[in-house]
Amino acid sequence: MRKLSLIIFTLIFLIIVGSEHSYSDNHTLKKIKERGYLLWGTDLEGGAPYAFPDPENQNNIIGFEIDLAEAIGRKLGVKIKYVQNAWDSLIPSLERGDFDVAVNGIEITDERKKRVLFSIPYYIYSEQLVVRHDNENIKNLEDLKNKKVGTLQGAVAQEILEKIGGVKIKHYSGVVEPYEDLVLGRLDAVFLDYPIAAYYAKPNPKLKFVGPLIAEGYYGIAIRKEDKELKKEIDRALKHLIDTGELKKIYEKWGLWNEKQEKLKEYKETIEGEQIVETVRYTPIYSFLPALIKGALITIGLSIASMAIAIFVGLFLCLGKLYGVRPIRAFCNIYIEFFRGTPLLIQLYIIYYGLPNIGITLNPLTAAIIGLGLNYASYEAELYRAGIMAIPKGQMEAALSLGMTKKMALRRIILPQAIKIALPGVTNDFIALFKDTSLVSVIAMVELTKTYTIIAANTLRYFELGLIVAFLYFGMSYPLSLIAKKLEEKISPINLKGGAHV
Repeated sequence: MRKLSLIIFTLIFLIIVGSEHSYSDNHTLKKIKERGYLLWGTDLEGGAPYAFPDPENQNNIIGFEIDLAEAIGRKLGVKIKYVQNAWDSLIPSLERGDFDVAVNGIEITDERKKRVLFSIPYYIYSEQLVVRHDNENIKNLEDLKNKKVGTLQGAVAQEILEKIGGVKIKHYSGVVEPYEDLVLGRLDAVFLDYPIAAYYAKPNPKLKFVGPLIAEGYYGIAIRKEDKELKKEIDRALKHLIDTGELKKIYEKWGLWNEKQEKLKEYKETIEGEQIVETVRYTPIYSFLPALIKGALITIGLSIASMAIAIFVGLFLCLGKLYGVRPIRAFCNIYIEFFRGTPLLIQLYIIYYGLPNIGITLNPLTAAIIGLGLNYASYEAELYRAGIMAIPKGQMEAALSLGMTKKMALRRIILPQAIKIALPGVTNDFIALFKDTSLVSVIAMVELTKTYTIIAANTLRYFELGLIVAFLYFGMSYPLSLIAKKLEEKISPINLKGGAHV
């Protein structure tokens, strides 16, 4: 009887799940119709000519994909609402339900088709190689070997560069920065989709296109796997825009129409058809470990070098603030408050992208070390100051009465005790620095976090790889946590007595 009840319960459960699944197939479309708008995920940061704020009115969003979205919205009888999302995480955010569809020059690839549905293509893209105007050595892709080439992480252009072999690929999360670095001489070339190159590189007299358009692929609208009815409606709308020539008018407006786009009418997938996903060989998770470990080693080196700068600069800032003449005290105060009161991310942008405007150009590694070091120096200075202030004033007075100079008393009596008191806090900052190194990925520095985002953007295996990276960070920081705890235990008697042993 119990077995029969279990079987009946199982059948009922499967029927409920099956009915919910079939309902969800049409649920999103129905929900969109009822609320009157379609949530459209895109990345507006450096998103021209796809989707970006109007330079003349930042509240107005423009771009060829914006015109496309509004045209599709009219066909569906709804309005469009845009949701800002980083480009390399559009697919995971779509799966999570942050928006209904994702559109931002997303290439239709076999790897992505395993995770989401794609509409019929709305644009046929190619890749364009760009170099500085005075560069005569790079004529084609083969000339890129041993050269530094910028591209967008997770893009098809990256895959093409990897297949060439021997190319020093520099990965970026935005499309503006690689062209800026190319102008500054930090890169030898940039390889990205033609619409991006046409907008950011073609008008720049310091840059030029080399070679013909390379490869050919499709942009598609990404839709969740269960939303097949929504896909059919979007496909119908796109087919209408293609057949009536409305899509051509949009692309001509943005200077993106070419003869390749005529092939959109010949795309093999029918409106009612299902997409065929080719079998892709599953890559074992352990195969990514060498790249992640290499990224971890770079993180360790970056952290040690940055902390060394922070410790020494912080000590001089502390002494200047406490014992310097008035101009030095004022400078140290301003320095500490500025670096503590502004985001590290902004400081990195200023150092890497801002300094070239006054003739100072740094490579990513140097900029990262200096940026992190100078930022953390302000925090170390305050830790040292707290340590010095914790030393009873009588010790300085006693040292001076014995004939020591103030400088000698600081070096031999005060500082050794103050540093012991500050040491646990310094160790804790070192742990924090390990994690803050992830911010340097914005200046094309490939450390552990950047390595993770590059691999995850290509494989869409954010969860598995994320766990591995989390454990690597934990493995790097936990020993320091133990050291900090031991130091705290060791100096706790000092804190309890209110002084230190001399």
